[in-house]
Amino acid sequence: MLTDNLNQAFAEEVRRRLAEREHRMSDPAMASNPVLFRQLIKAHARLKKILCSTEQLLHLRRTRDEALAIIQDKLAGDELQELACQELQEIEPALPAAEQSLLCELMPPDPTDDRNTIMEIRAGAGGQESSLFAADLLRMYMRFAESRKWQVEILDASTSEAGGYKEVVYAVQGENVFRTLQYEAGTHRVQRVPVTEACGRIHTSTVTVAVLPEADEMDAIEIKPEDLKIDVYRASGAGGQHVNKTDSAIRITHLPSGIVVASQEERSQHKNRAKAMRVLRSRLLARQKEQNMRQIGDERRSQIGTGERSGRIRTYNFPQNRLTDHRINFSSHNLTRVLEGDLDELLEALHADRIARRMQDTMDINRLIDE
Repeated sequence: MLTDNLNQAFAEEVRRRLAEREHRMSDPAMASNPVLFRQLIKAHARLKKILCSTEQLLHLRRTRDEALAIIQDKLAGDELQELACQELQEIEPALPAAEQSLLCELMPPDPTDDRNTIMEIRAGAGGQESSLFAADLLRMYMRFAESRKWQVEILDASTSEAGGYKEVVYAVQGENVFRTLQYEAGTHRVQRVPVTEACGRIHTSTVTVAVLPEADEMDAIEIKPEDLKIDVYRASGAGGQHVNKTDSAIRITHLPSGIVVASQEERSQHKNRAKAMRVLRSRLLARQKEQNMRQIGDERRSQIGTGERSGRIRTYNFPQNRLTDHRINFSSHNLTRVLEGDLDELLEALHADRIARRMQDTMDINRLIDE
């Protein structure tokens, strides 16, 4: 395992690099470079977690070795050996968890992990039933966000005649939002008896979810006013007399890329324009990443897909009260609880799988703490 070569010298090296960053952070010149200062803060926080996990693992290993030495010492008394055996029984189960914790901290940080997130939920195959399930997914994510004390803001929504959503776009703000929610991107399949089904037949529908890291002020995204085509129109759907009787809705077309965004949730044109621009900046950030690395853009296209029943990442089977994530063969027979926002077990399993796959390509500890 990667952690097998860890020793006190490694802990001292981490401590040295931590002190080095603390010294740089105290330099008054850092105040004039907010981007670099922000990077230093993140690096310092990461090294601090690595050091804590390293010391915990080394402590457990030392205690284990001491207990083993007593057990193997023929001159040790029976009572002392019995105490050592008890201690060993407590330590051995804790070692794998401590190693996994350190591996998580050693993983090279993804620069988008701590970003706020824009999520897009769209009805796919299945007609009105698909739009109803889109509403169910939105409710599930809202409940989950509430449990994490995240802030959710609806940016745009298009309702269906059945009371669901054809499409809904919203922003989520909080700690490690993108790192947590990125696994939700893809096609979600639902199998259940629709409320409109008189004969009790099970229908299959799909909903697509896209997850985008939100652009921030540090991103070099240039949007020229002359590249924007802005349409103002009357909002539709729920919202009261003022919303429906004034031209407050905004549609923005970014001419060079062809990206179209809209917002009609606010009474104010100005507020709707600000919301639409947030979505546009995030989509342009994805386009920019595609041009540089051909990663995020391809990922987003695969997230949205076609909405067809193939290419699904997850199935929600209501008759069997079962959720299945097809990427990691995860199954839960408590679908009701999941739809109430209890996603922790599933998302932790997906995150552990991601770490395991990334660790296969990352074997140099010293390089890891340089990231």
